[in-house]
Amino acid sequence: MSQNQPALDRSDERVRHEETLSDSLRAFFDRIRSGDLGVLPVIVGLIVISVVFSSLNPVFLAPNNLVNMLFDCATVGMISLGIVCVLLLGEIDLSVGSMSGFASAIVGVLWVNMGWPVPAAIAAAILAGVVVGALYALLYNRLGMPSFIASLSGLLAMLGMQLYILGPTGSINLPYASPFVKFGQVMIMPDWFAYLAALLPGAGILLNGLSARRRRLAANLSAQPMTNLVLKAGALTAGLLFAVWYLNLGRGVPWMFGLFVLLVVVMNYALTRTKWGRSMFAVGGNREAARRSGINVRRIYLSAFVLCSTLAALGGVLSASRLASSSQQAGTGDVNLNAIAAAVIGGTSLFGGRGSAWAALLGIIVIQAISNGLTLLNLSSSLRYMITGGVLAIAVIVDSLARRSRMSHGRA
Repeated sequence: MSQNQPALDRSDERVRHEETLSDSLRAFFDRIRSGDLGVLPVIVGLIVISVVFSSLNPVFLAPNNLVNMLFDCATVGMISLGIVCVLLLGEIDLSVGSMSGFASAIVGVLWVNMGWPVPAAIAAAILAGVVVGALYALLYNRLGMPSFIASLSGLLAMLGMQLYILGPTGSINLPYASPFVKFGQVMIMPDWFAYLAALLPGAGILLNGLSARRRRLAANLSAQPMTNLVLKAGALTAGLLFAVWYLNLGRGVPWMFGLFVLLVVVMNYALTRTKWGRSMFAVGGNREAARRSGINVRRIYLSAFVLCSTLAALGGVLSASRLASSSQQAGTGDVNLNAIAAAVIGGTSLFGGRGSAWAALLGIIVIQAISNGLTLLNLSSSLRYMITGGVLAIAVIVDSLARRSRMSHGRA
């Protein structure tokens, strides 16, 4: 009996694996029916956008055009990453565009006009973001001022400060030959480094999956089958390697986009693997329940508002690097709309409690793809605003319907 026991155990494990593999597709469709769409709308949207714009203008999918698009993604994407933090709590920051423009102006004035070293000017701009975020948190936590009103006031105040410190000229040109400007316009990763970076996500998924699989099997629980895990990691790695190869046919992968992706990875780790991240979702889901469970709700709001304004300031710094100037137009126009739209389109709920750092990355790629495609078609700004606004409206509708489906599914 004891001799046959290992064979029986292995047989049971194979059955469990087969059931898990067969249940994977069923669980996926169950999640969709329950309203948990994940990244599916983003993937479908990118496919539709690529097909439409490439058929209207083949330049859209040209390697160098995609490289330029990645440069542009990093500036607004950094702002959107901060928006994700406040949306997770069900709040909003309407001043991120003005914060980025004000930070851009600080860099130009301190560096060019006052002769500060570039690192010091950048640090001062980021510090301004920290102070503004802390002020919003103070108004919200201590005075109960809605974030909508506080950030709207900040939008006007920082717009005024931006105009004031730039002075009557309204624009400051940054030295084009400086490493700071080159970082935003021409600095590209070496091919070998880009390929190495493309291997890391798949390797991370595989290692984390194997670790989780071992833990679940040790606890006698069903685990993800090896086939499923290897296919997932392999598909992601193949896709990223192809993307790097295709971009290298042009200029290559921008360092600035790499910095943005790195911060997305760090934020994703913080939100999914730390006590702070779990607290963010708990507060966003039910503030009173989170407070009664012992979470310092005020501190969570402080961290979210500070992160949002700080990342907006960093986005403004990258924008100055990208444009080689600090001007009155920085942070204005559709920057606010695009930053918020990217977070929502990427899957972050406006109602709080649901979202991820990847939403900023996926959403801003969609937004920039639309903007880039419309620019290539020489459409007017009015049409670009209307189309982008329509895409945002569709994303909010999908979010609302998904939320209603989740609630009805939960009651059932």
